[in-house]
Amino acid sequence: MLLIALTILLASAGANGLTNYLDRDVDAKMERTKNRALPSKRIDPPERVLPLTIGLVVVGLALAWQLHLYCFLADLIGTIAAVVWRKRWTCVFPQGMIAGCAPVLMGWFAIEPTVSWEILLLCLLIAVWLPLHVWSIMIANREDYLNAGIRYFPISWEVKDMVKVLAAFSLLLYAASISLYFVGDFGWLYLILANLIGITMVYASLRLVVSSASQDAWRLYKLSAFPYLGLIFLAMCLDIWLL
Repeated sequence: MLLIALTILLASAGANGLTNYLDRDVDAKMERTKNRALPSKRIDPPERVLPLTIGLVVVGLALAWQLHLYCFLADLIGTIAAVVWRKRWTCVFPQGMIAGCAPVLMGWFAIEPTVSWEILLLCLLIAVWLPLHVWSIMIANREDYLNAGIRYFPISWEVKDMVKVLAAFSLLLYAASISLYFVGDFGWLYLILANLIGITMVYASLRLVVSSASQDAWRLYKLSAFPYLGLIFLAMCLDIWLL
């Protein structure tokens, strides 16, 4: 378990470092991201980060290979997708979803190198969660993205229309989390927590539909990052360990 956790940590850190390097010029134009290490030139020249980030990617791939071939493939495909998914080019479909599912797939294949309905639903959970997480912060900082020259979806839509899409995704997220209760053979603890945090997400998205306010979009973003995603996986672990 420690080896799996270390592998996912190093692989994710390497992929994140590469995306920060590739997006440094866009980050420098945005108020929200201009103080990051590369845009603010705390690390200069930016190429100084490449040996470390590439090294993390390589070590992560090597450890994933030791765990299982499927784990290695999930890491490799996820890293490529993360590098391709960049602020200047696209939203979250499909590269961001592939990258988002990679850590879950790595952990799953390291323990059980088979495909089942349970892991498919876990990936669906991540795939549906990601637009809520990314698009809500884009709505909250719409002018910032526009000033940076970003024009793709959802920035290209009116806010009043975009928030309805987020509400639909919150309902899909709720449905996916409850479906896991039946497919994954979880107990009452998971069911209660999944309902509580799922309903909270739906409420937050519907509140955004009513207001279309940037502060409500920011609250949805914070809610989607943590507590939602952290608690839903914690609920799965606690249910298995305690029940």
